[in-house]
Amino acid sequence: MVGYIILGVVVVVLLWLVMAFNGLVSLKNQTLNGWKQIDVQLKRRYDLIPNLVETVRGVMKFEQQTLTQVIEARNKAMAAQGVADKAVQENMLTGALRQLFALVENYPALRSNENASKLQEELVSTENRIGFARQFYNDIATKFNIAQQVFPTNLIAGMLGFKQAELFEITEASERQTPKVDLNLK
Repeated sequence: MVGYIILGVVVVVLLWLVMAFNGLVSLKNQTLNGWKQIDVQLKRRYDLIPNLVETVRGVMKFEQQTLTQVIEARNKAMAAQGVADKAVQENMLTGALRQLFALVENYPALRSNENASKLQEELVSTENRIGFARQFYNDIATKFNIAQQVFPTNLIAGMLGFKQAELFEITEASERQTPKVDLNLK
């Protein structure tokens, strides 16, 4: 009788170990998938940027420094490794694109250029997709991190070498500030 109880306890513990391990593996793979979804959207963004720069280059003759900054920021973002470095470089690229979009507004020929407008719309749409992909990644990475930290799963995670997933964070203090909107009609 005691043997059956011990056997039952061992079976329950083994089943729990298998389920806990499989749960951690599942969350790890979902986190990797979330990162790859961000990667897909960033690739789309990287592909659109040179087209936009080439479209506006001829009209924006006096803004070559801005165009160069956009391309340099794109190249640095493409070369970034890891979540933290990628977040910093992507924020720099976003800032360079914002500056480019602001300058485009000063050129009536560009505002009326259908190709420039379409590329700008595509980039804005892609920025939204990147935001959603980052949110999904952070959500699933947080679940993965929590699963590694709660008892008793933390024992398995520690023994089997699972690592905490990095989260995308706002690194620039200026990005946390509320934008100022002026609706005065002058």
